[in-house]
Formats: sequence, C-alpha cells, structure tokens
Amino acid sequence: MSHKRFDNSYFDKWYRHPDHRIGTATDLARIVRFAVAATEYRIARPIRTVLDVGAGEGRWYPVIRKLRPAARYHGVDPSDYVTKRFGKRRNIVQGTLDDLPMLFLRRQFDLVVSCSVINYLPRESMIRAIHRIAERTSGMAYLEIFASEDEVEGDTIDWHTESRATYLRIIARAGLIPCGLHCYIPAANASSLVGLELA
Repeated sequence: MSHKRFDNSYFDKWYRHPDHRIGTATDLARIVRFAVAATEYRIARPIRTVLDVGAGEGRWYPVIRKLRPAARYHGVDPSDYVTKRFGKRRNIVQGTLDDLPMLFLRRQFDLVVSCSVINYLPRESMIRAIHRIAERTSGMAYLEIFASEDEVEGDTIDWHTESRATYLRIIARAGLIPCGLHCYIPAANASSLVGLELA
C-alpha cells in the first residue's frame, strides 16, 4: 500500500527544489504551448476547453490563461492540499480518474491533459483511466506515459510500467490513436491524419 502524501512538501520537493524538480517553469510553459498548438492544429480553431486530470497544483492553469484567456480550464486532483489551496482560484475539484463520469457526465474537452499520473496507477486502474480520458477527449489528449523500455528520472515510488507494445494495445482499445510526442486523438478522427503523422 502506498504511503505517498500529495501535500505541500511533496510539491515543494518535486516541482520547486532545485535538486529534485522535474522541470522548470520555462520547461512547463514550452510543453503547454506545444500541447495547445498541436490541439489547435488538429481542431482548426482556438481551444475553448481544457481538462487537466491529476492536475496537482494546476500549474497548467496560468499558462493556459496567458495563452488563451477565453479558454475554460478544469482541473481534477485527489489531494486535499491542492483543492484547499488552489481549488477556487485555479478551478480544481477533488477527484480521481474514476470520478470523471460523475464530475463531468458525458462532457468532452478540446484538450485533455494527464501528466505524471498514468504510471502511478496499478494495471487495472491504468487501463480504466485511459478509457476515462478517451471518453472525455474531443480534440486531443496530451498523456505523459512512460514504457518499461524508457529511462526515467524523478519520483519512482509506486511506479508502474508496461511495454510500449502493451500500452499501444491498451490505448487503441480505449479509442485513441497516437500521433507522436505524447499526443493522441480519438480514433473517430483518424481520417484527418495522413500516414506520416501517425506515431
């Protein structure tokens, strides 16, 4: 059983401490700009809605607000600390991937984000989570998932991996198609891709 606590000290260590942090604010802004641009390339208009699952402190929120002030950002995170400190000002509600059907019913989003989440879920929860994300994605999903063949740095406590081939099968069964650089689109939109856009 995991004893990991997603409190202030956790986020201080992995997001702010210079010896442990997994990326700088500049790195994050670059990723967000890329995900927004890639989504808008696919949907051929500015994004209007973003769902950030496992949002943590909602670090994507201020970058999204700066890039697309009219876009509506929704965050979901299980941490008491996160929802108490950032819930109202960054529009984050308490919940997990399994809560998405109750939180958003059948609503879909232009961009669905899930970073530093999937690899911390046991296999059955991971499979269910990818299906939940696919159900919410109308434009593009930006999912950081690392396979067993990858070398990773950062918090690897309670870390789970599958092979690249296994993840691709799971993702395909969920109804998503990889198009490179952590980006996935609904299989229903596959006809909009040309051959060399596919991962």
